[in-house]
Amino acid sequence: MGRVLPFDESASARAVVDENGVVRHWNEGARRLLGHAPGDVEGRPAAALLAPGSVPAPPAPDGGRWSGTLDLRHRDGGFRTVSVLAHHRRTEPGGPGEWLLVSALEGGARRPADDLLLSAALAQSPCAMAVYDEQLRLRAINDAMAEVVGLPEDRIRGLRAPEISGTPASGDVERRMHDVLVSGVPRDVEAYLRAGGEEHAHAWLARMTRLTDAGGRVLGVCLSAHDFSDQFRSRERLRLVNEASVRIGTTLDVTRTAQELADVCVPALADFVSVDLLEPVDQSGDPTPAPVTAPVTLRRAAHRSVNPGAPEAVVELGRTDVYPASSPQADSLLAARTIVAPDETTALADWLSWDRRRGERVAEHGIHATMSVPIQARGATLGVAVLSRFRRPDPFTSEDVLLAEEITARAAVCIDNARRFSRERETALALQRSLLPRNLPRTAGVQAASRYLPAARAGVGGDWFDVIPLSGMRVAMVVGDVVGHGIQASATMGRLRTAVRTLADIDLAPEELLTHLDDLVVRLSAEAGSDGTTGEVGATCLYAVYDPVSRRCTVARAGHPPPILIPPGGPCRQLAVPAGPPLGLGGMPFEPAEFELAEGSVLTLYTDGLVESRERDLDASQQLLCDVLARYSGSLDDTCHEVLRSLLPPGGASDDVALLLARTRGLPASQVAAWDVPADPSLVAPVRKHVVEQLDSWGLSDAGFTAELVVSELVTNAIRYGEHPIRLRLIHDETTLICEVSDSSHTAPHLRRARTFDEGGRGLLLVAQLTQRWGSRHTADGKTIWAEIALLEE
Repeated sequence: MGRVLPFDESASARAVVDENGVVRHWNEGARRLLGHAPGDVEGRPAAALLAPGSVPAPPAPDGGRWSGTLDLRHRDGGFRTVSVLAHHRRTEPGGPGEWLLVSALEGGARRPADDLLLSAALAQSPCAMAVYDEQLRLRAINDAMAEVVGLPEDRIRGLRAPEISGTPASGDVERRMHDVLVSGVPRDVEAYLRAGGEEHAHAWLARMTRLTDAGGRVLGVCLSAHDFSDQFRSRERLRLVNEASVRIGTTLDVTRTAQELADVCVPALADFVSVDLLEPVDQSGDPTPAPVTAPVTLRRAAHRSVNPGAPEAVVELGRTDVYPASSPQADSLLAARTIVAPDETTALADWLSWDRRRGERVAEHGIHATMSVPIQARGATLGVAVLSRFRRPDPFTSEDVLLAEEITARAAVCIDNARRFSRERETALALQRSLLPRNLPRTAGVQAASRYLPAARAGVGGDWFDVIPLSGMRVAMVVGDVVGHGIQASATMGRLRTAVRTLADIDLAPEELLTHLDDLVVRLSAEAGSDGTTGEVGATCLYAVYDPVSRRCTVARAGHPPPILIPPGGPCRQLAVPAGPPLGLGGMPFEPAEFELAEGSVLTLYTDGLVESRERDLDASQQLLCDVLARYSGSLDDTCHEVLRSLLPPGGASDDVALLLARTRGLPASQVAAWDVPADPSLVAPVRKHVVEQLDSWGLSDAGFTAELVVSELVTNAIRYGEHPIRLRLIHDETTLICEVSDSSHTAPHLRRARTFDEGGRGLLLVAQLTQRWGSRHTADGKTIWAEIALLEE
């Protein structure tokens, strides 16, 4: 293998002249050509090097080129006729332009012409070919390559690839040729660029092979160029469509989806893209199905530019603007098809003159092509996407139009889905809010605070919570979670919450209430078309009953996270409640657990959306919850806020979250009085006397008459129809007096209409008239009849 020599930078003369005609760079090759040292030329006008009467290169746009001969002044005072190739370029987008002038000092020997067949084959081959020597300087090209380059061989022989092309891509080609020269391994290089003789960029496949003689000495590199623009465009179109299918519609958010459309199109299709959407015509959120009329009011949903900050944008994100009939937005929407404006300054002159600020922005950034694509889905017009070019010199082609329409059609479906989801989400939220308690009731047993947050992305679910006052100053607390999201889950949640309130009203024990609720979920599953075992409807639930008199709390759960208890001054801990199966399995038992709670204890009930996280495992989340609850022992509302802030990610939870905090209160023994009642109707009068005396000692004499009548009727009924032992209990707080009579019979009383001559049957009717509410509840030893009397406010 022959030795590969380093590049000789002085083998070609190079100079850089800025837009003001001042020489900024002068290399060693230029000194060899004209004799002037860099210090004698740099910083001085280039015109001083021209012979009188010579005309410098005319101005050209970015990427422009000039070639020809110039008479240049030599250092010895004479003139030299020099073949010059000049490239106009910019060192950075939007920056000042400059000219790169190159001239080969050694053109190299011409190829031998003794083999007419080989010479004809090389010259007439349809494949563009070029041969570079071991210094990677051009030695020969065929006619096809001369047509691609746009220059004859004798003008560029002896120059390197970057000097011939003047583009950054040619530098990469030269580096690849050097790799082939060193390694001997052929390489294929793909490049998308504009060759010297072309107006528009093409996709080129350059195949490079090292050339050696019979002894293996390195002679140079052969480069053949193949135009595969059709295949390249097809491949790029497929790639962009695939990319759009992945990147557009990642969320069910209208604004985000619009932004994803703009992001995909820049810079693959355009240098600046704006997405403007029509406003819904009614509260349902449906886009207008009627034909669009000008002027059109659109809201800017997204835009994207190749320049940071999108300085081309005239309308801010989220703002509306009015577009007249001459605008590309309105024209496209009115015609319901894509419209391409090849020249902003002529095709859109009326609009730009009407909107002076926009016209100034177009002129400032040099926008030369615009394509407006209507965003349509399911027969409805949603908005318009406008694609503009100013950095890319080529206009939009028919293939660009097809690609933009395909991508926009995909985005339109995603935007329409997002709008439909938003409408369903708002409907489900409204339903959810109507089903959840707006305000928690004030009870003597607990002070409560709550929070509900719908899922950030999955939509509204079936989480719920409730605080239910029970008889005897007791209070029930419940949290539940219906499987799934959407309106169906919210509706199921409403049915379960209503069922819980109904079952709580008849004072069922927690485990019995969950059993009845399980039966209901099984029936709902059957109604949904399930087989009634696993079911399409599933839920979890936790139900707790707290008694402020005994300060005991009974809890049962059906597949729900256990509650957390924070005793006053004590460590935070989970309550050991048997898990129980989720609701809907049917036939499985639920086991209760009973705890004694000190006054001021905080009971935390929540759904699994609070502690399930991708960043933490379940144990870590529950420990974090305990830490937050232990730190914030003041306001329950503040504690709820801090719990959500600490456990949920900034973008919201992936599932619904329901949180209920309850601080327990104990009822002092001084507010409770109880007596054993003998099973003798003649001894009812002493019982009434005890009641009146007790009310006097409590300062509740105003309620004495009503309480005496109620106690008399309840005790008489217990003696007559109940079973011994019989016990009377009075409980009161600031607003309510409760009279309870318990006996060992499990037969519940009921109201009936007494006939004129009946001696009985009017007792419970009288109780119902005198009290604000009354009822009965079953106990382990029998039943309790209770009645609540509202105390008069002072």
